[in-house]
Amino acid sequence: MSLHGIETATVWLASGIPARLVWRGRRWHVTDTPTPLTEDVYDERLTHGAVPQQVGWRFQATDDDGRTHVVDARQAAGDWSVVAVYD
Repeated sequence: MSLHGIETATVWLASGIPARLVWRGRRWHVTDTPTPLTEDVYDERLTHGAVPQQVGWRFQATDDDGRTHVVDARQAAGDWSVVAVYD
């Protein structure tokens, strides 16, 4: 499956971890253990190197028809987006 740009999604969390999402008009269930996505954040005020900051999640999602993808989902300003899809 290809992804052309960033696509809006709705993500439901259970205990702070993704459990379900709606993306491309379909319901998906998280069917593995999500992995946090991190990026190094640099702060000029700090005297040490970059600090990893969580920016989203990578997880396997399966729809009601059994289609499965691994997706990277990020949250910015309260809105979720799917930013990558792996088959």
